[in-house]
Parts: sequence; C-alpha cells; structure tokens
Amino acid sequence: MKSFNYHAPKDVKEASKLASSNSAFLAGGMTSIPSMKLGLATYKDVIDIKKISKLSGIKVSAKSIKIGATTKHADVASSKDVKKAIPALAKLAGNIGDAQVRNRGTIGGSISNNDPSACYPSACMALNAVIHTNERKIDANKFFKGMFETALKKGEIVEAVEFAIPEKADYQKHPNPASRYAIVGVFVAKHKGGVNVAVTGAKSCVYIDKDLSGKLSSDFSSGAIEGMELDDSEMNSDMHASSEYRANLVSLYAKKAVEAC
Repeated sequence: MKSFNYHAPKDVKEASKLASSNSAFLAGGMTSIPSMKLGLATYKDVIDIKKISKLSGIKVSAKSIKIGATTKHADVASSKDVKKAIPALAKLAGNIGDAQVRNRGTIGGSISNNDPSACYPSACMALNAVIHTNERKIDANKFFKGMFETALKKGEIVEAVEFAIPEKADYQKHPNPASRYAIVGVFVAKHKGGVNVAVTGAKSCVYIDKDLSGKLSSDFSSGAIEGMELDDSEMNSDMHASSEYRANLVSLYAKKAVEAC
C-alpha cells in the first residue's frame, strides 16, 4: 500500500473541501481498503467521514425511512423501525456479506461504489429511493449510471438515503457462496402506483425489469409471471453463471419474492 494523507474532517463541508480528483472518502472501507492494499487503487488523500455524526442514524416518517450514509448494515438489519416499516430492507441488510462486513460496511459506501452485484442498489430502485447529498437530491433511477459509476460529482457526499415505504416488498438473492455478493438479487416492491422489480447481479448495473414490473402491476401474483422468458442478451456471463442461467434466476427469484410478500 502506498502512502497517503489521512484526514478526519469534523463536518461534511470540511470533507467536501478536502476532496480532489486523487482522493477517496472512507466510511466502512469494505472496498477502498482492500483495493489500496492490493495496489488496485492509489490516493493522495483519504478522507474519513465515519465520525461525522450528521451522517448516521435512521429516521422514520409516515411515508418513508431515511437512513444516514454511514449507518452500518448491521444497524439497518437490527432496527425495529426498519423491520416494522420495510422488513424486506432489514432482511436485505442482514444478508450482506458476513458479520464482519455487516458491522463495518455502510449504506452510503455501498451505493456510492455501485458494484454491479451489490444488494442495496436494488432496494434503492425498487423503493423509489431519493439519495440526499450535500448538494442536491437524486432519484435512484438517475443515480446509478453504470458499472461502478454514479451521478456523484467531485466533492459530492451522500448524506442519506430515503426509501418510500411500500405496501408490500421482499428481496430474494442467489448469493455467491464465498463473497455473498448477489449472483442475482431481485427486490420486488408493490406501491400504490404500481410494482417495481429491481434486479442486481444480472447485468453491468442495477436495473428495473419493465416486463416483470408491468405484469405484476396488473396482477400481483406469482402466476402472472409464470413461464416468462427474459431477454438474456445483455446479462452477465462468467464462471459463476451463464447469461441464460441468470435470466432464469431473475424469473425464479421474482416469483419467490412475490410469494414471500
């Protein structure tokens, strides 16, 4: 690991001022630290934001749950408020990685990294999330741009993620047996205005499957999507699963999610 300057700013404003094209924000460090150790990433400045109190915590209102960016996965998983309002979100958080990852990793770090197999991006898309930064509010469907790419600008910091409370929801994942990342993960959420079926792991970036969402918006039952064949032309194909297998997993886990609602 190459040397770098370590900073521990007292607030978001100071953290943003320290940012440059050769810096990284550090919260849980689940991706940044291993990348630095392996020489896959180098930074002049590492800006530690995990002790900025404004960035952590869970707030529940009648229509939404707002989770601070540095809130750990374990805290989301164990929150009584989250379990009551959106149990599927608590379930998702409780099955990320292993205990060590869940007790260090943060929601803001996960969505900012936007790994194509991460779980949280699917929750953001399915639950019509709004990402609050120090500069603006970004709808989830405009936040995730591509593999490891988001709408965040230089110096922009995710402060919180606000999820709309659905009528029903569930998350189903086919995990990699070693990393627990999603080979395919499907988050189904039924809202008053329709159903969102968000998929992670299947393509280079999280996405809403419009065909599954449309069918379930008309008829919210597993039978409505029975036998549906999905287009696998843009799906990932690797040593873990072929594109055809991933397409089958998306259909399978969408049905499982609906049945679990």
